[in-house]
Amino acid sequence: MDVKTLCLGVLSRSDCSGYQIRKEFESGPFAQFQQAGFGSIYPALKKLTDDGLATCVEHEQDSRPDKKVYRITAAGRQALFEAVNEQPGDDRTRSDFLFTLCFADLVPVNALDGLLAQRVASHRRTIAALKDQAERCDRPGEVFVHKYNMALHEASLSFLENHQHELLGALIRRQVAE
Repeated sequence: MDVKTLCLGVLSRSDCSGYQIRKEFESGPFAQFQQAGFGSIYPALKKLTDDGLATCVEHEQDSRPDKKVYRITAAGRQALFEAVNEQPGDDRTRSDFLFTLCFADLVPVNALDGLLAQRVASHRRTIAALKDQAERCDRPGEVFVHKYNMALHEASLSFLENHQHELLGALIRRQVAE
């Protein structure tokens, strides 16, 4: 899914500034799809307006640059409809964390233990945040995706809590044998 389509998804919910769209990708319901920063959001919004898929209205602000608020057009809604009706590709897990774990034998055991503890804490924080966000989901699909995302984090947390000792133990045994 490209950033333009993701922006159309956000705009289908309400008119937004680029900053508000960024917040949806950071901590809103769109955080679970892809990361998108201002460097990709603003060019996507420009392309959407150039292509007639969104409009932009500038609002004056005191002592600040004008605030640009974007709105999806009928053509934008049609483009979003077409995009979500295409067969999605397979999900791929891209994780620096998993890459590090793949080479765990190169990481000191105490550092690896700390890394695992940090990831456990991160999943707990994410689960707590998702619980707080649950009431903001109003579309049936959003509710389903929210619950799916919650299940993924809960499963990851459970796996780490129940199996991290296996990795750490194997590494300690290897160190003792050397």
